[in-house]
Amino acid sequence: MSDNNILEVNNLKVHFPVTEGLLKRQIGSIAAVDGVSFAIQRGQTFSLVGESGCGKSTTALAVLKMQSVLSGQIIFNGEDITHHNPAQLRGVRRKMQMVYQDPFGSLNPRMKVGAIIGEPLRVHGMAQDKGQYRKRIKYLMQTVGLLEDMSERYPHEFSGGQRQRICIARALALDPELIICDEPVSALDVSIQAQVVNLLMDLQERLGLTYLFIAHDLSVVRHISNHVAVMYLGKIVEEADRDTLFKTPKHPYTQALLAAVPEADPELEAQRAEQLIIGEIPSLRSPPSGCTFHTRCAHAMPICQTDSPRPSADGATTLTCHLFS
Repeated sequence: MSDNNILEVNNLKVHFPVTEGLLKRQIGSIAAVDGVSFAIQRGQTFSLVGESGCGKSTTALAVLKMQSVLSGQIIFNGEDITHHNPAQLRGVRRKMQMVYQDPFGSLNPRMKVGAIIGEPLRVHGMAQDKGQYRKRIKYLMQTVGLLEDMSERYPHEFSGGQRQRICIARALALDPELIICDEPVSALDVSIQAQVVNLLMDLQERLGLTYLFIAHDLSVVRHISNHVAVMYLGKIVEEADRDTLFKTPKHPYTQALLAAVPEADPELEAQRAEQLIIGEIPSLRSPPSGCTFHTRCAHAMPICQTDSPRPSADGATTLTCHLFS
């Protein structure tokens, strides 16, 4: 593992059993994450993008050890945590936190905001002195742009953007090094999304944070990311730094995703060639043979139907496609 990498994921696989009958007999499995590998450098933002159901959130939960893995390796800060038990994970989780997609659903409606933000301090035994406890909560609320007197309110008394700020403050309570953001702005109004994204970027610069950012909104990803990986049916099909991926996308799936992003200039939008993805996403229960994208790819070749492509480097880009192997 490189000293500059805070997280490395190697050939990660997460399969869910398919059962039937009253006895829940297993008749198959779903490969939600199928051989995913990537590395995140300290202080940077690594984004996972793709359509709903491609395995982005499952990958995030596996990294946090909130989802069991079939095989693979998860290395955090040079330590292999793949098979850590709950006691071993306790110290690791202080350095890894998560901001969820639904800010209201991830907040306890019966707890006041101050108690919600301070809960990690109590759970990890860092709230022994009440004065320091209150001071820490005040600091965290100020850090994310909330007023101190808001600590006595309940989550339903806040707007969606304010609730997400509460979630971010809670994630910061233990001074984490890595924060996993699982579509943190997709449930917010567009005008509020920019405020939350700018807050995350400001916190990253001030506190030296590293983000694993999960999203399907490519405009947000382009704004916040240093490195981007595109997922399709549990696999990473293209990975590159942000500028390379957005300026010169190479995988047919990535090209189609970027072509779907509307252009602000009407004249430029009218000049763009239309690039559609054929058909619908196949079922993960019975994925296509060979390259899983071949049923929707305009460039599919006979080999795509039978052989699964292996990752290969093409300049600054890593691709999983027979066109570049």
